Amino acid sequence: MGQPEGGARREAAASAASELPPGQRIQRGWPVTHYGPVPRFKPDRWEFRVFGATADGDKHCWNHEEFSALPFATVVADLHCVTKFSMLGAEWGGVPARTILELAPPAPGVTHVMVWAEYGYSANMRLADFASEQTIFATHKDGEPLTAEHGFPLRLVVPHLYAWKGPKWVRGVEYMAADRRGFWEERGYHNIGDPWREQRYSYQEEPGDGPEL
Repeated sequence: MGQPEGGARREAAASAASELPPGQRIQRGWPVTHYGPVPRFKPDRWEFRVFGATADGDKHCWNHEEFSALPFATVVADLHCVTKFSMLGAEWGGVPARTILELAPPAPGVTHVMVWAEYGYSANMRLADFASEQTIFATHKDGEPLTAEHGFPLRLVVPHLYAWKGPKWVRGVEYMAADRRGFWEERGYHNIGDPWREQRYSYQEEPGDGPEL
């Protein structure tokens, strides 16, 4: 005999809950969360830049058509928001961060990156986090283009960190030889943001987790 339907649901829920970082809950659907208004996309003015401590000392730029022509890949990964909801098993499509690192390599002394988005929003992270094989500049979710509210034309997804580390409406990456706090990190959020260690706020930081506030 098969398992009763209610039992199957409970087992599935328990299995999914076991994949959640501490303090998180499963979210049905995808809430819209961001600071400030949704920017208007202007393809003729859009540019993606890599600058700062690049290996060749130059700034590297792609317009929207050029960026859209870069190799497309997909990763299946979770999204953990610091507001305590988690979305499991989404398929993200776009350009892997490793592709950007290959096309515009950082200088040997680079340890961190700052990801820049519209309105001057920024998020910092360690180079190793940025270089993860699952970190992706997403243009699609589950086979569909992102909506404007969810970051179209480009958002960063860093599945092993809290979602604020992956800004919507990304415009570029700055390579850095020393750490520097981004927008939310300057406003009381944890400098690293590992959901499995529940690194939500700056008061939880230990020595070495980030520069002084």
